[in-house]
Amino acid sequence: MDKSVTAENFDDPKRVAEAFAERAGYRFSDPSLLLEALTHAVEEKPGGFARGYERLEFLGDRVLGLVIAEELYRRHPDSPEGALARQYNHLVRKETCADIARRLGLGKMMRTGETTLRRQAEGSVNVLGDLCESVIAAIYLDGGLEAARKFIISFWEPLFARYRDAPRDPKSALQEWAAQRGYPPPSYREVSRSGPDHDPQFVMEAEIEGLGTARGEGGSKRKAEQAAAGALLKHVEKETG
Repeated sequence: MDKSVTAENFDDPKRVAEAFAERAGYRFSDPSLLLEALTHAVEEKPGGFARGYERLEFLGDRVLGLVIAEELYRRHPDSPEGALARQYNHLVRKETCADIARRLGLGKMMRTGETTLRRQAEGSVNVLGDLCESVIAAIYLDGGLEAARKFIISFWEPLFARYRDAPRDPKSALQEWAAQRGYPPPSYREVSRSGPDHDPQFVMEAEIEGLGTARGEGGSKRKAEQAAAGALLKHVEKETG
């Protein structure tokens, strides 16, 4: 990738699209979509970036989920739903998307209002994961589902084998534990959120009615829920023997 193409000289969408094509293998027909996907709008202000990647990230998350779910279904015709779900959760999680973003150098290409905030956001798993999902949405809007599928499979290919025998995550384990014993499914609620938008910290509470609650903390709601589920699972196993 052309290392000179960074947020500091991000005025030419065609130049950015060329740099992206060198690394990702996809060439945008409408480079403005890529520019929007790489814009981290910290806040709206006169002369600043009024539109960021949030809407694209919302769409990209769904496109990624569909492609990964279909690919797992196709690749493993004899796998039960639980095994497919465990693989799926690992493949679409924010940390995985952030790793792909690092491979593509999306953090270096990210566009934001202030250099200091850009550097902070560049090190955030949440922001990098969002950038990856927003780029997926931009490819989907620019070239259709098959273009997005080709991009996803090419970068996720090594991960399908890595997570072939993925262990149960704490939320799945807690839900299975409750179902096997006739308890209602666990519920989760947000207790608090702190920190800046590019590096938030969540506290979530997990509860199984009649058995108690437990809390967990993490840099995303998912991570905090997983921590809370793990803590509650240990508690209920101890209490029920």
